[in-house]
Amino acid sequence: MAGTPAIRLAPNVWRIPTLGRALINSYAFVDPDGGVTVVDCGVSKASPRIVSGLATIGKSPRDVTRILLTHVHADHAGGASALARVTGAPVVAHAADAGFAEAGRLAPFNGATLTGRLINRLPGGRMEPVEVAQRLADGDVLDVGGGLRILHTPGHSPGHVSLLHEPNRVLITGDALFNVFGVRWPLRTFCSDFPMTQRTAHVLGEVGYDVAAFTHGPEITDGARERVRRLLSRARTQ
Repeated sequence: MAGTPAIRLAPNVWRIPTLGRALINSYAFVDPDGGVTVVDCGVSKASPRIVSGLATIGKSPRDVTRILLTHVHADHAGGASALARVTGAPVVAHAADAGFAEAGRLAPFNGATLTGRLINRLPGGRMEPVEVAQRLADGDVLDVGGGLRILHTPGHSPGHVSLLHEPNRVLITGDALFNVFGVRWPLRTFCSDFPMTQRTAHVLGEVGYDVAAFTHGPEITDGARERVRRLLSRARTQ
C-alpha cells in the first residue's frame, strides 16, 4: 500500500519512501535558496516516487542540485543514473564506493558467507553506470541546509556513509542500522564486512541528534540516540 509521498522530519528535511511506507527511503534537504539535495535514489524505477515526493513539498526535478549516495547497492543507487538524467544534478559518493557506481557494479556482499559468495557471482550484480562528480571523505561537511556532515561507516559497503545534519540534529544512518521490527543490524549477508559494520557504527552513538532516520524503516523521534546506543552497547558485550 502506498504511503505519504513525503514525511517532514525537521524544518526543510523530508523522508521520501520509494518502496512501501518505509521499506526503502530516500531523503530531501531543502536549502534556503530553494535548492534540494536528494539522498539515495532507490531501485532503478524509483525516480517517479522521488519526483512525486518532491512535488508534495513544492519542488520539481529542476530544483535538485545534488544527489548523494549513502552506498552503492541496487536499492539505494540503482535509480541514480535515471534521477541524474531527470534532474541534471551531479552525483556524489564516498571515494571507496565511487568506482563501483561509475563501473555500473554493486559494492560486494559478504564473501565470508555462502549466500554472499553466490550473490557476488550472479550476473545481475549490476546497475546503470553513473558519473560521480565528487568523492567524499569522512568528516566532510557539505553546504546543505547549514551543514551536512559525512560519517564514514564502512562495512555494509567499503564506502558506506551515514549523515549528520547538525543544524536540525537529524541523523541518517544509511544501512549501518535498520529500523525494521526495531533497531537492528543489517543482514550480514548483504554487508561486505559485517564485523566492520558493527565496529564503525559506534560513531552513531557518539554524535548528537534528536531524530534517527533510516534508509530501511521509519524514523525515531523520541529517545532516538538512546535507542541506537542500546543496540551498540549490546554489540560490545557480545
